[in-house]
Amino acid sequence: MPETPSTQPVQPKSFFLSPDLHTYILNHGGGPDQVQQALMAATQALGPVARMQIAPEQGVFMEWLAQVMGARRAIEVGTFTGYSALCLARGLGPQGRLLCLDVNEQWTRMAQTYWRKAGLADRITLRLGPAAATLAALPQEPGFDLGFIDADKENGRLYYEEVLARLRPGGVIILDNALWGGKVVEPHRHPEDASLQAICALNDGVVTDARVQPAFLPLGDGLLLLRKR
Repeated sequence: MPETPSTQPVQPKSFFLSPDLHTYILNHGGGPDQVQQALMAATQALGPVARMQIAPEQGVFMEWLAQVMGARRAIEVGTFTGYSALCLARGLGPQGRLLCLDVNEQWTRMAQTYWRKAGLADRITLRLGPAAATLAALPQEPGFDLGFIDADKENGRLYYEEVLARLRPGGVIILDNALWGGKVVEPHRHPEDASLQAICALNDGVVTDARVQPAFLPLGDGLLLLRKR
């Protein structure tokens, strides 16, 4: 029998997974270690906002993807308390570097605490401030292998364009929350949800974007992967 990687139950973020199936996935696909469990617990203590943290199985996949790609330089737009960054930084390896963009000093202070505990602080650079301005100030060159976008959804198209312009050919962008709890199939029922409308517009736009090759994964709250041609 596989060894159970987690000592505490984790509420599934995928709305289509039962708790039992979620536990099975974690037990058979790699689950959170002690540092990650501690970070999840600290994030849960923040209250309902903790829902913004990525699912642990998504973190496993993102670390795995970075390793399989041989990625060495990555950028993350939207860091929250740092779980996704921790996973990406591990996947990049000791020589890898991750640039994280966020606006919240309190949440990212927690992130930095756990990056240090995981021994990853030297791989991660955090820049606080509006992501649009930080991205615009970056060199206009294809310097990144991997990008993860998980920030305010209304500016998703802007973040996508800015990251894509700085991604090498063959590099990958990951768009998070591409299913938005399943509401993407009926956006007309939620006209007041600006985030949903922005997600639907971005999903529709990138799938016909000749610059990228899309792949949609029903993982977490939905991941839309885009490989730059």
